[in-house]
Amino acid sequence: MCGIAGWVSYASDLTGQTETISAMTATLEYRGPDAGGVWTSPRAALGHRRLAIIDLEGGRQPMAAGDDALPVMTYNGEVYNYRELRAELEALGQEFRTSSDSEVVLRAYLQWGPAFAERLDGIFALGIWDPRTEELLLVRDRMGVKPLYYYPTPDGLLFGSEPKTILAHPEAEAVVDADGLREIFSIVKTPGHAVFRGMYEVRPATVMRFSRDSASEECYWRLEAREHTDDLATTIVTVRRLLEEIVERQMVADVTVGTLLSGGLDSSAITALAARVLARKGAGPLKAFSVDFQGHETRFRSNVQWEDPDTPFAIEVAEHVGAEHIIVELENAQILDPEVREAVLRAQDLPVSTGDMEYSLLVLCRALKERMTVALSGEAADELFGGYTWFHDREAVESDTFPWHHPFEKAGGIGALRAVGLWDRLGLGEYVKRRYTEALEDVPRLPGETGLEARMRELTFLNLTRWERFLLDRKDRVSMAASLEVRVPFTDHRLVEYVYNTPWAMKNFDGREKSLLRAAMRGVLPDSVLDRKKNPYPSTQDEKYEVALRDRMEEILAEGGPVLDLVSESEVRMLLDAPVGTYAMGGPWSARAVIERLIEFNTWVRMYGVRVEL
Repeated sequence: MCGIAGWVSYASDLTGQTETISAMTATLEYRGPDAGGVWTSPRAALGHRRLAIIDLEGGRQPMAAGDDALPVMTYNGEVYNYRELRAELEALGQEFRTSSDSEVVLRAYLQWGPAFAERLDGIFALGIWDPRTEELLLVRDRMGVKPLYYYPTPDGLLFGSEPKTILAHPEAEAVVDADGLREIFSIVKTPGHAVFRGMYEVRPATVMRFSRDSASEECYWRLEAREHTDDLATTIVTVRRLLEEIVERQMVADVTVGTLLSGGLDSSAITALAARVLARKGAGPLKAFSVDFQGHETRFRSNVQWEDPDTPFAIEVAEHVGAEHIIVELENAQILDPEVREAVLRAQDLPVSTGDMEYSLLVLCRALKERMTVALSGEAADELFGGYTWFHDREAVESDTFPWHHPFEKAGGIGALRAVGLWDRLGLGEYVKRRYTEALEDVPRLPGETGLEARMRELTFLNLTRWERFLLDRKDRVSMAASLEVRVPFTDHRLVEYVYNTPWAMKNFDGREKSLLRAAMRGVLPDSVLDRKKNPYPSTQDEKYEVALRDRMEEILAEGGPVLDLVSESEVRMLLDAPVGTYAMGGPWSARAVIERLIEFNTWVRMYGVRVEL
């Protein structure tokens, strides 16, 4: 993967603006440590940082199609069908100078114009400047795996893989208003919203076109509701076949490819199928990485989220598929390390925290990077196949809000945000309701579909287009902070289309979460893993971690940090007075989680020079 940057101005000559575009591009160095480049012209300047995956010697960017009169591209991503597209383009007369997928994308645009996007199968975000029309195209993959932001200016616009890239330009301001704060604290991922005022995120599956006098946005793919005609046996076989094809396609690279293995069903399925691909090629063994905490197995206590430790299951899967298993064992000191925490915050550009999970993920990805450049991961299976508890909790299903909000509200998690006054002060209840209503309006439905089937279709859509995009963004940012490319087979649009339209009665045919995926993987994975209850990503249960957070919060109160412009000291004291260790039922709005997010907010405001305007 890579990082991209760009600046278009219809009123200035950007030919000599190398320093500015270089500064924007430099913010993305960790996304592309292997090479970098900039390109300038009178109306446009482009930048690129490269993480070399395919055609290590060729494929340098920004990539020009020919002389100065032809399009130039800066591209981040992997197109898995690039070989097939290249053959088709060569048959149509296109000539190639490299073996990279990047050039295939550029020449696909030359051949088919903006319609080229719908031919790409992969994860990508790109910008193409076409001097023939003085038009900029911004394009993003179907599920929004790769990030892309833009910031209109009076005479053009700025764009980049991450907000920090845009904020490095002198015309962009780091201002956050009430709606930006609502996005941060409500755990709502609104399509197009970028938190910083004046900045936007390119929506998934979208081609945006900007010219001197106009701007347009066209969706080239969307989920559609279709009648599912396959019986259960055929559906199980089809899911298995699709996954096998998708994993094999995503193993293509000129560097080592491994997997992230938790020991749960999703990552175990990807690991098993990837190991089979390597075995058929006479390669391997597959390298599979897991994360654990020192003393976790003896300290572990089951609760509503975690039933058992992950590591024994990860070991069993690795042995079953013949993978080389590497366990990265963490200490509290590593995830409390100021350098690690700053790196995660800079990677995400926002104080959106799911706690120690983000910091442990960075340490894990850094360990992977020492052995490989690409890893496959199991994101999106829970959203697609109905894995979360809220798919199976009647109250959550029937609740009039985002389903992931209900269990946290029920467990009293909102209480921590109420204690510091943020829930009411920011009007979070009304904001969540508004965003939920908007999301429901987008749901593709079958005519006449009612009852449980209709509701579960809604929940699947909400999870895929709101919750999952939050998780995908987190995984991309944190992994790329370690210069590691993560591919996510469960987001392949063919699988998403097929399973989205599979009736809930099939997804849940034996009354358990992810029944369909379990059945598809029967015979591939050990029964112990197939029959295991879902566990979230591992989190430390060491109370010393929470004590360290509270100590840091005390320091901020003594310093008089900028977070006190958002909440009062007395309100924070109410959280600090809560008993240590009561966080487990509260989720992202518990006392521990809110303390951690307030700490992050304080650091973020200072680090980015954020101006908060309520």
